[in-house]
Amino acid sequence: MFQLCDENLDDRTLAEGALELNLAINPDTEIHWAKHKLQQMCQEAEQVLVHEPNDELRLERLIQLFYVEWGYCGDVNTYFNSENAFIEHVLKEKKGIPVTLGAVFLYLCQYMGFPVSAINFPTQLVLQIEWPNKKTQYFNPFDGQYLSQHLMTAWLIGYGGPLATIQPSHLEKVDNSTLLAVIKTACIREKNFSFALKCSDLALTMVPDDPFEIRDRGLIYQQLHCNDAAKNDLEYFIEQCPNDPSVLLMKEQVQLLLEQHPTVLH
Repeated sequence: MFQLCDENLDDRTLAEGALELNLAINPDTEIHWAKHKLQQMCQEAEQVLVHEPNDELRLERLIQLFYVEWGYCGDVNTYFNSENAFIEHVLKEKKGIPVTLGAVFLYLCQYMGFPVSAINFPTQLVLQIEWPNKKTQYFNPFDGQYLSQHLMTAWLIGYGGPLATIQPSHLEKVDNSTLLAVIKTACIREKNFSFALKCSDLALTMVPDDPFEIRDRGLIYQQLHCNDAAKNDLEYFIEQCPNDPSVLLMKEQVQLLLEQHPTVLH
């Protein structure tokens, strides 16, 4: 049974929490190297930014440093590679996805004391900048560009349909479980079901008995041919959420499992 290095992820920054999650999923994660690298980047950035006259210009200089001089960027060629959800990989390759690039850039911003936070916008992680007495700004960590409300609304329409509008729930702050869901989704997409199962089990240590997470674990068990475990999880979901739109599909999966020879999970 794997465990987190720290019992309370809420006390960690997004990058630190992500590293703890990475280690729990993959024991080979070079967590000490990654933490040292993050501190090294903070110290280097501090030296570069020291000559800027105010915090707003310091943030602009940090953006240039991170995305231009250091060369961090979104991985447009292999976006769905599960390695992009691991902070250590992003620090080494200087490529990633919004949630991991955002976690690293946010770490630098928090070290510098900038009023930047992460929000779980429906389409991707977005950074929110709240200067005193100024309108809130939004920033895309994938490409280092500011986001207009018009563009964010267009993203939302593409995601949720032509009547979609930005709601307060779309601008809620991110917690470390967000990254865990991203890793799990990437692992499932790559058919790396062993890692996906670790993600699901880890999520259930944070929110025990969550029927939706148990449903997802059941579907992962099914892919691993652990039929009894899959059936138990899917039946639990059906019992707990009888009116959910996915129940009919889950019932079909249970019936399919019953028709197959059971596999004992060791």
